[in-house]
Amino acid sequence: MKLKVCGMKFPENISEIESLNPDFMGFIFYKKSKRFFNESIIVLNDNISRVGVFVNQEINEVIDNVKKHKLDYVQLHGNEDVRYCLSIKSICKVIKVFKIDDNFNFDEIKKFENVSDYYLFDTKTNLHGGSGKKFNWEILKKYNSKKYFFLSGGISEDDIAEINKIKKKYPIIGIDINSKFELPNLKKDKTKIKSLIDKI
Repeated sequence: MKLKVCGMKFPENISEIESLNPDFMGFIFYKKSKRFFNESIIVLNDNISRVGVFVNQEINEVIDNVKKHKLDYVQLHGNEDVRYCLSIKSICKVIKVFKIDDNFNFDEIKKFENVSDYYLFDTKTNLHGGSGKKFNWEILKKYNSKKYFFLSGGISEDDIAEINKIKKKYPIIGIDINSKFELPNLKKDKTKIKSLIDKI
């Protein structure tokens, strides 16, 4: 199971977490986020995929950041439609996010299968991710696609045993962590993430 650490913001903290070799690291380019990444460059080794997170932003802005930061994936966390995703997929791999609650209809996402590389299922809130809240994983029983997805939304170290059970039933590529592994200063807690990696 792969690990994506999202909401990276500070260069020294990026280097700390990089030393743990997660599979993906996420950088938020949405200016309204408290985790907005506004450094001039991302420095990572080639073993870690760089993911840029965007929310309903102009396509040209996304493309500019893909080129500037050499992003491997664009994570679309807003209401981007199929045509938008297709435009981004022409230059970069796409992770399309869907916000899940008890009433979510998985039939609505079938149209995105050919314009995204992975899905990411996060908890539906008024925020665009990073809420620290879980959705009810029982709803995954309604997922009938073979498309691999990241599981996100308030995941902590205590959830790994349950996630391993879920992974036997559904095509989970990995987990996306953020707020549950974050210190009050918005830096990610290296010790907690190391412990998580050992469990995975």
